[in-house]
Amino acid sequence: MPRLEFDGKQYPDGASSDPVALGWMLGTPPLAGKRILFETDRFFDFPQIRWTLSHMRELVPTTSVWRGTTSARSLSSPEPARMSSIDALEFEDLNGRRLKWADSLSSTYTDGIIVLHRGVNVYERYFGALVPHRQHACFSIAKSYAATLAATLVYERALDEKRTVVHYLPEMAHTAYADATLRDVLDMQVAVDFSEVYADPSADIWQYGRAGGMRARSRDYAGAGNFYDYLVTLRKQGEHGAAFAYKTTNTEVLCWIMRRATGLALADMLSDRLWSRLGCEEDGYITVDSIGVASGGAGLYGCLRDLARFGEMMRCEGSCRGQQLIPAAVIDDIARGSDRAKFEKAGYTLLQGYSYRNMWWISHDALGVYEGRGIHGQRLYIAPRAEVVIARFASHPVAASAANDPITLPSFRMLARHLMGA
Repeated sequence: MPRLEFDGKQYPDGASSDPVALGWMLGTPPLAGKRILFETDRFFDFPQIRWTLSHMRELVPTTSVWRGTTSARSLSSPEPARMSSIDALEFEDLNGRRLKWADSLSSTYTDGIIVLHRGVNVYERYFGALVPHRQHACFSIAKSYAATLAATLVYERALDEKRTVVHYLPEMAHTAYADATLRDVLDMQVAVDFSEVYADPSADIWQYGRAGGMRARSRDYAGAGNFYDYLVTLRKQGEHGAAFAYKTTNTEVLCWIMRRATGLALADMLSDRLWSRLGCEEDGYITVDSIGVASGGAGLYGCLRDLARFGEMMRCEGSCRGQQLIPAAVIDDIARGSDRAKFEKAGYTLLQGYSYRNMWWISHDALGVYEGRGIHGQRLYIAPRAEVVIARFASHPVAASAANDPITLPSFRMLARHLMGA
């Protein structure tokens, strides 16, 4: 069985861990040893996760993001010959290995990937449990959706980025967020005592997940029962605005502010502003806690083609089918990025020269690339100067992007440059 090594551990490669071939949740009923159950809290273990990320609605409560009644925006199937030529392209990864594009997909545990060039579908493949109509976890790409809406509300003056969080949420008066501004939240420059080391089972991110109903709770669980009850427990550590610090709780605070200001639930806002106007093929859905609050930081699920449609709208400066869905000024502000010196303090060695703006990762490279990034390999890659959008769903055994970036970053850059030249 071919195996890949990450952080000193070996895992079956993408083909060998295919959830269909392994028989996860197949049969009537599934075999006892092949069942994936929420209450065991092992549904995010590898290789079970290769099934889970495209079946989460079967495990936790969710609410729909309605696609509306408009016709789907056409994305024709790519030409087989063009796909074959892309599969044969070679690049060197950051570890010095020569790989073909096709080989990189298995090495990054890709579940599905689509490439648009000038809005035309030039490459699309699916693997394992994912099929074109099925929703898959976006994880933290959800942050980019939510913050793009928030930045639009700032542009429309429904929100004021200079106001403190407590102006909108008096409930947060005794928390880390009391004196943080909305801009601090949008750019993740809030000094909050919250650990997000995915490899650490005691990290705060897992308590957040249990509060939101996204992880199983033990019988003696005594923690918060929903997102809002959890957020009011967070305390300050350091000074706001001094450095970039990636914390999923920032997005949950942002979504709470948006709901308080607009009266709309996140799923309805996503539907009204994006899903129903992008020409999406399928509804999305988003996980909700015990009081119906959506997880704006990590709980969004959609089909791959609809993620690509969102990326294409961003590439086209907020325009889709002759309508301006997001103000061009909002997109331009995202693409310009933020303070690179503040980002550098976070120590992302593979992302030298990056910054972070409105919950997008900004490369400042020659192609003008900015990205939505999610754990386990989710990626929305937008290269405006190459007129390229790449959307990928994956179920990598290692949550942190540093495990797949040595392949992902050079492979996507190579393909964007290739298409730009072609």
